[in-house]
Amino acid sequence: MTVLPDDGLSLAAEFPDANLDQWHSLVAGVLRKSGKEVSGAAAEDALSTALEDGLRTRPLYTAHDAARDPGFPGFAPFVRGARAEGNTTGGWDVRQRHAVTDNAAVLTDLENGVTSLWLVTGDGGIPVASLGQVLDGVYLDLAPVVLDAGDQFPSAAQELLRIYGERGIDGKAVRGSLGADPLGHEARTGEVSDFAPVVPLARRCAEEYPGLRAVTVDALPYHEAGGSAAQELGASIATGVAYLRGLTEAGLSVEQACAQLEFRYAATADQFLTIAKLRAARRLWARVAEVCGASGAGAQAQHAVVSPVMMTRRDPWVNMLRATIATLAAGVGGAEAVTVLPFDHALGLPDAFARRIARNTSTILVEESHLSRVIDPAGGSWYVEQLTDELAEAAWRFFRTIERDGGQAAVLRSGRLRTDLATTWAQRSKKLATRREPITGVSEFPHLGEKPVQRAPASEPRTGGLPRVRRDEAYEELRARSDAHLAATGSRPRVFLAALGPAAAHTARLTFAANLFQAGGIEPVTEGTFEESGATEVCLCSSDALYEERAEEVAAALKSAGAQHVFLAGRPGQYSGVDSYVFAGCDAVAVLTATLDRMGVS
Repeated sequence: MTVLPDDGLSLAAEFPDANLDQWHSLVAGVLRKSGKEVSGAAAEDALSTALEDGLRTRPLYTAHDAARDPGFPGFAPFVRGARAEGNTTGGWDVRQRHAVTDNAAVLTDLENGVTSLWLVTGDGGIPVASLGQVLDGVYLDLAPVVLDAGDQFPSAAQELLRIYGERGIDGKAVRGSLGADPLGHEARTGEVSDFAPVVPLARRCAEEYPGLRAVTVDALPYHEAGGSAAQELGASIATGVAYLRGLTEAGLSVEQACAQLEFRYAATADQFLTIAKLRAARRLWARVAEVCGASGAGAQAQHAVVSPVMMTRRDPWVNMLRATIATLAAGVGGAEAVTVLPFDHALGLPDAFARRIARNTSTILVEESHLSRVIDPAGGSWYVEQLTDELAEAAWRFFRTIERDGGQAAVLRSGRLRTDLATTWAQRSKKLATRREPITGVSEFPHLGEKPVQRAPASEPRTGGLPRVRRDEAYEELRARSDAHLAATGSRPRVFLAALGPAAAHTARLTFAANLFQAGGIEPVTEGTFEESGATEVCLCSSDALYEERAEEVAAALKSAGAQHVFLAGRPGQYSGVDSYVFAGCDAVAVLTATLDRMGVS
């Protein structure tokens, strides 16, 4: 029991001490009013939220939920940060991604807050021969460069090292990564890459460029294939272990091999899960280093990237908000480098405005919100510490299954990893379809009159390996059907919303129904009569009491007027003339797909 010093301020002295049983009793009383008869700990369970990987978020955490000792910042197990000073020395590394030969954009970024460059080279990116052009005018002893070259990493690395030598850059001043990631390339494309060229690069970095890493462990392929946080972590640790084996078998020490690896993770708008994921990743890698006999080398270098999976094509402006939350989580989670994807990333090549907003997101969080002034801001939170521990345990279990089945390369080639990720994505797709995981601007509060944001097309990424998924994909398909119908006929498919009774009775369900149908590109009509609406389908919107009185009568009248399908906004009942029901938790994608099919919208 912790005894607090007597500071003379007894602010709660006149109130009796509260305990957990009392809180349970109060919660049970509230739940009882909503028809749930629970008591004791079951009351708390009723308010818990199920996460992926078998985890649950509870409504209340106390000192009794304390997790394992996270240690101190900069010391094993590095949960509280890979460096003792955290990000307090100027904030995190603001790393901007560039995939086209545009020297002006690179220089503009560096002149306005960006501190390192992530260059996608090779197929679909910057030609290797153009690296010198892209880096013209860049102070390479000040701005780290990270390459992402797929199977062309040997030639891209040699070209970058040649540029360093040509410009007389001291090897000790070079920072960044050559980005060799054969398993990541295989996960993306299905093509097996040779690990052998990694060894001389790693050895040269260790001997000539102590601040330059040769290898990237990119976990984004597993995140973008629909994997959970634990699967992303487990796959990354398995990949890191595979690289450690390869480098040490080639003669590097464990310490040297660990120093050659940088890990890349996705940061999402689920801020607490992202914070816990980055902290758990460091604990996991510290455990690997400890088992390998090099616990002092277990400080994982982390690069966090705003999740491409969550970036929407409709209402892309909302992506700015998602990216801000994700960046905050990455910084609080202790990532040393953070890439904010521009809000128009899903639409094609970002414009200057989008790149400016992306880099300023980090600047605001660091300079104006002072987020980097505190080491491990989430440390000590019972919730975050518990979530970190539970996620680390789940990820370690997944990692062990990969090792049991032969390692990362084996599970990629056998298809087992693809199956695991697909299963997780199928479960999440159900939540998206039922809008239990809402997407603002897409499945919630869509705007059919939105002016499309146009961007120059970006090169299509190579495929053949794990799929790339997006949260908005099912709704995007529906909206595309609506857009095609609009282009062909001059109007969108329509549904008439028949409001019964006064506004107080129908407003809530009318708003709900309008929201739902617009998510599929179906225009709701609320004015005039059904005959004037131009719609063939109708949805009744009112209270349960008025449904009992009038639903069957109104449905029959609408059918007589030519309605081909009658919905009712509310829980399924037994109303004659009503063909189907829309309600909170219904499969919106299935409902909207069937509706467009009946309307002949292809």
